Amino acid sequence: MPRAKTGQMITVLVAMIPLLGLVLGLLTGRLGAEPVEAITHETGEWALRLLILTLLITPLRQFFGWNALAPYRRTLGLLCFFYAALHFATFLTFDLSWRIDDLLTEIRERPYITVGFFSFMILCALAITSTRGWIKRLGRSWLRLHRLVYLALVLAVVHFLWLVKVDRLEPLVYAAIASALLAWRLPLLFGRRPLTYATLRRPGEKAQKSA
Repeated sequence: MPRAKTGQMITVLVAMIPLLGLVLGLLTGRLGAEPVEAITHETGEWALRLLILTLLITPLRQFFGWNALAPYRRTLGLLCFFYAALHFATFLTFDLSWRIDDLLTEIRERPYITVGFFSFMILCALAITSTRGWIKRLGRSWLRLHRLVYLALVLAVVHFLWLVKVDRLEPLVYAAIASALLAWRLPLLFGRRPLTYATLRRPGEKAQKSA
């Protein structure tokens, strides 16, 4: 089996650990007095973490030249969608009992749900069109569509910020990381190449190492 495939399988297995922890916590009563709230929070936060990791792949490749990470972007993106779907399904099942009218009301009247819902819709579109078949069908439009992942990240961070009422340190940390990831891509908008590790080496550093 190719090394990349093995690494992707390991990535998926590791990403299932938080879900296994939630299942065991639910079965053993360790999720506290409000287990549904705990599941909703954890699945949403893991979706955000995996989305950040997905977008971290490109800077790592550009800065360090770690091109072997390229196949993991799709894997992490689909794992992000998986946890986002669990997050949404938990809310829809236990909070709304699958009442679509109530869902529409929540989307209309609660801004943090509005932005979270649109972030999830973007992730749905990206997950559906992540296959090679869709890449061929959409051509250049595929790249434009998948740039919406940046908007999904912004909306997800805003969703978290607006959801938390008291201690906002954690969502602010995510906001800072997301801002750094988006700032990294600014040079590309102006037709410039991003910085790499090689361009930041001190003069003579390579010669000293090879001496």
